[in-house]
Amino acid sequence: MATFAPFDAADYLDDEETIAEYLSAALQDPNPDVFLTAVRDVARARGMAQLAKDAGLGRESLYKALTPGAKPRYDTVLKLLHALGVKLSIAPAQ
Repeated sequence: MATFAPFDAADYLDDEETIAEYLSAALQDPNPDVFLTAVRDVARARGMAQLAKDAGLGRESLYKALTPGAKPRYDTVLKLLHALGVKLSIAPAQ
């Protein structure tokens, strides 16, 4: 019987283009926890401690902000995205 390792998206988030596509797809879901989970996956791929430092946040604050059900401030989300090397953009709904 074959055994499989659990899927971890963080294992595949190794460049800005992939990260941007992943986060963009997560933003399409109406559940805000999907986006927070995606940002957390990217943060794990990049290293939580380094991301916290780059975003100017404490490590504990970062974990708290990315917990499902959290309601992080808009400026916190922007700091995280900037530290990850991506940005939000707006396009007409189709």
